[in-house]
Amino acid sequence: MIPSPITATVDYAAPGVHHGFLRLPYSRDDAAWGSIMTPITVVNNGDGPTALLTGGNHGDEYEGPIALYDLAAKIRAEDVTGRIIIVPAMNYPAFGASTRTSPIDHGNLNRSFPGRPDGTVTQKIADYFQRVLLPMADVVLDFHSGGKTLDFLPYCAAHILPDKRQEEQSFDLVRAFGAPWSVKMLEIDAVGMYDTAAEDMGKVFVTTELGGGGTATASTANIAIRGLQNLLIAAGVMRGEVEAHPTRWLDMPDADCFTFAEDGGLITFLADLGDAVAKGQPIARIFTVTRTGLAPVTVTANRSGLFMARHFPGIVKPGDCVAVVGVEIEA
Repeated sequence: MIPSPITATVDYAAPGVHHGFLRLPYSRDDAAWGSIMTPITVVNNGDGPTALLTGGNHGDEYEGPIALYDLAAKIRAEDVTGRIIIVPAMNYPAFGASTRTSPIDHGNLNRSFPGRPDGTVTQKIADYFQRVLLPMADVVLDFHSGGKTLDFLPYCAAHILPDKRQEEQSFDLVRAFGAPWSVKMLEIDAVGMYDTAAEDMGKVFVTTELGGGGTATASTANIAIRGLQNLLIAAGVMRGEVEAHPTRWLDMPDADCFTFAEDGGLITFLADLGDAVAKGQPIARIFTVTRTGLAPVTVTANRSGLFMARHFPGIVKPGDCVAVVGVEIEA
């Protein structure tokens, strides 16, 4: 197989704390022999599991990068029992442009796995994670939030898996993370996802959705920082005691959790995040904006439950996800 064009300037096996880059050659108009330099930190200390920590899979989601740059700045080798690999901005071109997808090839990294070593820039990044970083890991935490187009109740999540031991280990870490909400998550389309790549390798995989709107608040950033430390301690990769925080659990049992717009226009919501809604209840209206005098289209919930995510910008297009409704369950 063709080797990855990406090289690490850090030694993954060296003891101590090491900061460096994943260097991907990228010839462009302003740098014929240029490179994309993605920051990475590796911490090694003794025997123990390896945790792979990532943010910026989508470049307009910020709680993860905040928590991971913070951890990289303050972590000490003596705090670690094993190895931690920190990549605060996986899709570094997208992160630098504050966009969901790469400004270079418009690739969505979280739909590009397993990637290709001879493909686009985004495919090369996915290939490196698939073939180099994921095989090293025992535990994977990939931070997400709503970006510029969605807003979420702040939650930590894992997926229902065929391997129930793997599933249980994942949900144990979700519980330890201690976000205000914890979710048994259903994906609209899991093909090509980093999540799927990690889970198919048998890794314990945890993710988040912490707010949205293309920014981070003090509250959501603190949830990410605190939850990250809790997860590392619970996974046996960092010394300390888990700081317990209450969490409420939501399930996403089927596709009726999602409501999609069939019309485009100006959206106004009739319920807020965290509200209880009933199946068939109007939750939003969409006004046609090309002319006045027309009645808005009513959008209704497809199931009863808790309003857990919504479209963020005021303008929607047909096919946009307008709302997500989860079902509150016992822990």
